[in-house]
Amino acid sequence: MKDPYEVLGVPRGASADELKQAYHSLARELHPDVNPGNRRAEERFKEISAAYDFLADKVRRGQYDRGEIDPTGAPRRRARGHGAGPRGRDSAFNFGENADDILAELLRRRDKGRAGGAGRPPRRGEDAHHPLSVTFSEAAAGTTKRVALVTGKSLDVRIPAGAADGQSLRLKGQGHPGGGGGPDGDAFVDIQVEPHPYFRRRDLDVLLDLPVSLQEAVHGAKVTVPTIDGKVSLSIPAGANSGTVLRLKGRGIAGSAGRGDQLVTVSVVLPENDKEFNAFVDKWGPKHPYDPRAKMEG
Repeated sequence: MKDPYEVLGVPRGASADELKQAYHSLARELHPDVNPGNRRAEERFKEISAAYDFLADKVRRGQYDRGEIDPTGAPRRRARGHGAGPRGRDSAFNFGENADDILAELLRRRDKGRAGGAGRPPRRGEDAHHPLSVTFSEAAAGTTKRVALVTGKSLDVRIPAGAADGQSLRLKGQGHPGGGGGPDGDAFVDIQVEPHPYFRRRDLDVLLDLPVSLQEAVHGAKVTVPTIDGKVSLSIPAGANSGTVLRLKGRGIAGSAGRGDQLVTVSVVLPENDKEFNAFVDKWGPKHPYDPRAKMEG
C-alpha cells in the first residue's frame, strides 16, 4: 500500500476534517456510479477508501507517524542496540541472555498479539450513506435498484412499497471496513422521492387536485382520474364547488395497517376567452346576486 497521505493528497499534519474533505472530494470523482466500467477508477476508489480508513483510526495514524507500523498496519522492525540501557530495552528484540528469558518474551508477544496485535484495538468501520433517487410511483409500488457501495461492490436493493422520502434502508456490514479486526460499518441507502407532476403524499393518503369544467360542476358527471394503480372512474356530484374533496377508498399508499386513500380535490375551471359565456354572465349576474364570501364575515 502506498503512503496514505500521498493517496489522499494531504500533508501529514492534516486535521480530521481535512482528511474527510479530501476523501469525500475524491470519492465523488471516482465513485463507480460516476465511472461505470472504468476499472482504473474502481481500483483508485478502493485505494482512497483504504487510505482514509487507515488515517481515520487515530491509533493507527499515530503509530504510522511515529514509524512503528507501515501503511499495511504491520509493525516495522527496529535495529538492535538503539534502545535505552545496555541491552537496548526499546529495541525490537529484548530476549535476555538465557532460554527462560527467550521463552518468556515469546509468550509475552503471543499474548499481546491475541489481545489486539501491535497495540491496535479493534475499531468498527464507519457507516456509509448512499443517496438513491426513485420516482413517486416506484416509491409507492416498490421497486429494485442497483446501488454501488464504498466497498466497490454493487448490490440489488429492494425498495419496499410505500417507501417515504428521507427513509433509510440499512445494509449490515456493507460500509467502510473495520480496523484492527473490528467489524465493518453499515451502509445506509437514503431514499429521495422525486416530485410527481400532480400527485402529492400525506402520510398514507395520495392527494390530487382535479380540474373540472363548469358544466361538470353544475350538473355532475362521471370523469376519469389517475391513481397510482391506473385510471379509475369518479362521480362528481351536481353543484360541486372548488375545494370539494372526494375520496377513493384504498387507492393510497400501502402501509403495515393497510392502504391509505386517494383524496381528490375539485377545482372548477372556467372557459377561457368565451365571449358568449361572458355575455351570459353579464345578463344573468345582476338578476341572481349572491355572496360567495358571506361565511367569512365576522
